[in-house]
Amino acid sequence: MVKYKVVEEIVKIMRNLEQVRNMGIIAHVDHGKTTTSDNLLMAAGIISPKVAGQALALDFLDIEQRRQMTVKAANVSLYHEYEGKPYVINLIDTPGHVDFSGKVTRSLRVLDGAIVVVDAVEGVMTQTETVLRQALEERVRPLLFINKVDRLIKELRLTPAQVQERLIGIIKEINGLIDTYAEPEFKNAWKLNPAVGHVAFGAAKDKWGFTVPHAQKKGLKFSDVVEAYKRGPEGVEELAKTVPLHESLLDMVVKYVPNPLQAQKYRIPRIWRGDLDTPLGKAMLECDPNGPTILFINNINLDPHAGLVATGRVFSGTVKNGTELYLLRANTVNKVLQVGIYMGPYREVVDEIPAGNIVAVLGLEYARAGETGVSPEYKDLMVPFERFKYISEPVVTIAVEPKNSRDLPKLVEILRRMSIEDPNLHVKINEETGEYLISGMGHLHLEIVLTLIKENYGLEVIASKPIIVYRESIRGKSRVFEGKSPNKHNKFYISVEPLDDETIKLIQEGIIYENQDSRERAKLLRTRAGWSVDEARGIWAIDDRIDVFIDATKGVQHLREVKETIIGGFRLAMEEGPLAHEPVRGVKVILHDAIVHEDPAHRGPAQIYPAVRNAIFAGMLTAKPTILEPLQKLDIRTPMEFMGNITRVLSQRRGRILSVEQQGPMARIIAEIPVAESQDLATVLRSATAGKAFWGTEFSRWAPVPDSMLPEVIRQIRLRKGLKPEPPRAEDFISL
Repeated sequence: MVKYKVVEEIVKIMRNLEQVRNMGIIAHVDHGKTTTSDNLLMAAGIISPKVAGQALALDFLDIEQRRQMTVKAANVSLYHEYEGKPYVINLIDTPGHVDFSGKVTRSLRVLDGAIVVVDAVEGVMTQTETVLRQALEERVRPLLFINKVDRLIKELRLTPAQVQERLIGIIKEINGLIDTYAEPEFKNAWKLNPAVGHVAFGAAKDKWGFTVPHAQKKGLKFSDVVEAYKRGPEGVEELAKTVPLHESLLDMVVKYVPNPLQAQKYRIPRIWRGDLDTPLGKAMLECDPNGPTILFINNINLDPHAGLVATGRVFSGTVKNGTELYLLRANTVNKVLQVGIYMGPYREVVDEIPAGNIVAVLGLEYARAGETGVSPEYKDLMVPFERFKYISEPVVTIAVEPKNSRDLPKLVEILRRMSIEDPNLHVKINEETGEYLISGMGHLHLEIVLTLIKENYGLEVIASKPIIVYRESIRGKSRVFEGKSPNKHNKFYISVEPLDDETIKLIQEGIIYENQDSRERAKLLRTRAGWSVDEARGIWAIDDRIDVFIDATKGVQHLREVKETIIGGFRLAMEEGPLAHEPVRGVKVILHDAIVHEDPAHRGPAQIYPAVRNAIFAGMLTAKPTILEPLQKLDIRTPMEFMGNITRVLSQRRGRILSVEQQGPMARIIAEIPVAESQDLATVLRSATAGKAFWGTEFSRWAPVPDSMLPEVIRQIRLRKGLKPEPPRAEDFISL
């Protein structure tokens, strides 16, 4: 356990925000984030120096230890002295695999700076670009650590001059991304300048690293590093003593990651949509420990002994035992029962944590990741932190059942707990078959979920083959259809058309959203997507899959009284479209007119839902309906001689190459491939390149299934769901 003295000192320093830093470590999978974190923990005296690099202390799930891969975001508060002054560094180690990018996004919301770790040999990969883009979108300042420099010396046998050339190339590439993705006021301010110490170079596994100013101070040159490796283990040990990695990184963090007082001034206007001129806005901009308590929860864990643990950032006020918080999404008040800080896998109990720091809280039973908590007296003034812009969406589903049917209640409870901890995991019961369906971000995400069920909860389950999740959409406009309620007393006149690409983009990026001020939303849609004034003002609902419902009626009696029921009918229709009962995406539904019965007894959900759904479905089936499939982006680095093999593998799987770039003896191929064709892709690519290629993947986009395949894809999905093989026609929903 951690020495209590350290915890006491850390809490004392947390009150002086100029000595606090909130930072994370972000990277492509396998580039060395967790080994880097271990070096920092070692510096804080939390783990033995002998095992740092092998301990993977922040990977405290068994599965992470075995797979050597981080799947959860872990926290730790570090104590570090710089130029004789003590500092607290609240550190979060984040997952690197694309399947867990939701956790990265939520971690970034509570951070002010991030060290981007890049493998010196592999360079900037797809996921490096993704996490850096996410950081810049959250106004998190990036710094760079180029790791595994030893590989350039030992494996590639580069000269000191070639090593430096390679490192400069990586810095240029990262600066290019900052130029592309940073907002104008941060582009130049956040560009990385190795000469002043924005970049560290080293090998986390061997525990050494330095920035240029650090090396100059110690009189170290690149040729000394090459020489150290030539001398063998003693040389490398000597190097680690001369330039210990933790010293360079933590000094870099203290010097260049803004403290919370500075960071909240420019981050709050970006990440919070509320009025900055209210007591809440002012308190957050000032990071006021005496202001209203505002806590943003970025992570939820279920501790087998303590129950639900909520981790988050205190943006204003002070969290202490007994603090009452109104949770905006849960619409309820919870009381804080215990306050703590994280020391790796341990949670240390403390009395209170002020604004600007990361806290672990017990007692918020109704909290979920992404929740906003506020002092109850301010609940009507508080606006939740804006919805996350997830880079990926769940695209693969499996059905699970316990090996032993008596374990079903246990499975239900396990899945409930796992979906609380991981909001990117979608759990649904198929009412007809009784199957439990789990949807995840990719094949790996689900594989890890299954392993956790077995190893953390001791439950044996049977899983179906992965099923790809599709979307239904349309490519044309429909005429207006009349939907009648079963009692014939209510009629709705509805048409459908595709949403334009610009609107889809605005919703996807969280610029347009459902609970937005309607005037602000209408203005954005008019200026940026060319909507008419009436349509833009008439939006009633926007669902999670980017479908929009618009009221274009004039003076219909009793319409307002059934508004919520109509929206409920729209949402139900969008959950399972007419072609194959798959979710609907990118459809604009317009209500032109309606006749609503005056008696509430004749206009309940049982009457209105089918009327709305039938009109929408008839419209969709006459508007060039199609099925969208998820595409994955591939970023492949391969020796030039394997280019042909890779092209062949991709073309056999409906993949297409988007670009090819030569980087020395290697080729970098950017390609797209349907998720449906990618299940054993890793094995095939490995054998096609004699194991010499490396690659990254991320969700790219939804694209229409080719027309030649469409009828068969629809038939297969319908048969799998126990439906008739042929899709319905418009007249099945409405009398034409």
